[in-house]
Amino acid sequence: MDIIEEIFKNSKVKPTAMRLLVLQYLYNKNVTVSLTNIEDYFDNSDRTTLYRTLKTFVEKGIAHQIDDGTGITKYALCEEYCNCEIETDLHLHFHCKNCNETVCLTEHKIPHINLPEGFIAENVNLVVKGICDKCNKN
Repeated sequence: MDIIEEIFKNSKVKPTAMRLLVLQYLYNKNVTVSLTNIEDYFDNSDRTTLYRTLKTFVEKGIAHQIDDGTGITKYALCEEYCNCEIETDLHLHFHCKNCNETVCLTEHKIPHINLPEGFIAENVNLVVKGICDKCNKN
C-alpha cells in the first residue's frame, strides 16, 4: 500500500478523486500552501470543493492550518502519528520575509506552556520570521 492510501485508511477518510489529488499535491510540497495556491494548481476545480477537502483534512488530522501572520491561512500535512494536540504535537513554523514561504520545522517542538488557572488553550501557533536558508545562500 502506498503512503497516500495509508493516510486515507488511517484517518478513515474516503479517498475521492479530488481528495486524492489534493493529498498528493500536499505530500509533494515542502512548504505550506494556501487555498489559492491549490486552486491555481488545479485550474478547473471548484473552490468550495477544495476548501471542504482541506477542512476535512484538518478535522481528520491529515493536515494542519498555519497562521503565519500574512492574513492568509496556510496548510501542511501532519507528521505520521500526529494528533495536532497542544500538549504533544506542536512545532515551530518559519516564515521567510524574502521569498514569502512558510515551512514547518517539525523537528523543533513548541514546549509546553503552563497557563494560569482557569485558562484553556485551544490553539498554539509559533512563527519565527526572518530569512530562510535558501534565501540566505543567495
